[in-house]
Amino acid sequence: MWIAGALLLALAVAAFLYMRHTKSELHAMIGTETLPIPELERFRQVSDELGATGSFRKTAEVVGAAHPRPEGPLKAELSKTECVWYRYEVHRQYETVEYRDGKRRRSRRTEKVAGHTSWEGFALIDDERRTIGVDPTGTNPDGAEQTVNRFEPHRGGGGVEVFGVRLPDFVAGGGSTTIGFDYKEWVIRPGRRLYILGEVHDRIGPLVIGKPDNGGHFLISTRTEQQLRDSRVKRHKLLAAGVVASTLLGVGLVVADVLS
Repeated sequence: MWIAGALLLALAVAAFLYMRHTKSELHAMIGTETLPIPELERFRQVSDELGATGSFRKTAEVVGAAHPRPEGPLKAELSKTECVWYRYEVHRQYETVEYRDGKRRRSRRTEKVAGHTSWEGFALIDDERRTIGVDPTGTNPDGAEQTVNRFEPHRGGGGVEVFGVRLPDFVAGGGSTTIGFDYKEWVIRPGRRLYILGEVHDRIGPLVIGKPDNGGHFLISTRTEQQLRDSRVKRHKLLAAGVVASTLLGVGLVVADVLS
């Protein structure tokens, strides 16, 4: 009984930490101003005039439409969709046979065998047709469009290949039976309106918004700021309730086990 109680207490700690992170994100959105790109350019110009060229840093929110980099749009790996950002994952489902206490047991498991998140930058265009660069490194955008979600059964024989590459034996088999592969992919298409919270800088010349150097929050979302705020408030309330319930139940089980 005490083991279940300890697990509930550990769950309460994890939920509490996630609750604090959620509250911190909410406060960051509330406390950060949404600035038009021309105003950010003016701030940068003042920084240049003070002799700090290349050292401009400002936490800000920007809103606009996603636009491909000068080299053109990316192509998502699985669907070949034109996009400015994509991520895909391939998971292998397999079955293993184990012998415990003289009994034969089958268990179904999953392992990630391939995956990639694009790192290439793109631009954001505001309503005045002004642009700012976006460095997506370090985050997975919220609300990205899922373009692939399929399961392909393994036909068997001749090993296993993913994207034309033969997987090593310890992945493809090695005492287990491959059931099939789950393919998932997410993209942000050109023209998709985005809300971004991050640090604006001019390290490479033009203004770019990306992950803060000081470890602050970095959010890219297809939702509006108000929608994000509402979701964080709801999540915080649910987590708070979960922390209280898990703590009370966990302590109760541990105490009951001690007194029994």
